[in-house]
Amino acid sequence: MATSNMSKLLKSIPQIGKIEWIGIRKERRAELIEVKEAIITEEDGLVADHYTKKKGKRQITLIQAEHLQAVAGMLQQDVAISPFLTRRNIVVAGLNLNALKNQQFAIGDEVILEGTGYCHPCSRMEENLGHGGYNAMRGHGGITAKVIKGGTIHKGATIRFVEKVATSSEKSTPTLF
Repeated sequence: MATSNMSKLLKSIPQIGKIEWIGIRKERRAELIEVKEAIITEEDGLVADHYTKKKGKRQITLIQAEHLQAVAGMLQQDVAISPFLTRRNIVVAGLNLNALKNQQFAIGDEVILEGTGYCHPCSRMEENLGHGGYNAMRGHGGITAKVIKGGTIHKGATIRFVEKVATSSEKSTPTLF
């Protein structure tokens, strides 16, 4: 019975977030380029990003806008950390991304992603954010995701939890809320 209640709690995500920023890197260690919209495919992830054609659990990275301010506070800065410095692809506001780990979620009306894990900081955070940057980002690095259904995303698009519904062929079909 406790598992059933916990399962219900884990799927109780009524908040709807919004994409505030999208960035791609043309190659490894390159600077991010801000874009207003991007194409996402099941095969390539975020098209034009250096992770393109790397099917797997880390096709796209997302971080919360609220965490950019939290990290700035830990680094004793008055202004939120720039998304360019975090090296994540998508910045989302108004939704707890950690709640989407192991869950499917929709961006806009067509794209479906599945949270695959936490996006832990790398040593670049110390370079990009200064002394203490790595530890300031711990627990605030966002999530990684794989693409379930592709499409086009844009700045301002909504992001929301979707329920996986098993079918007879054991494929999952998300139900939009």
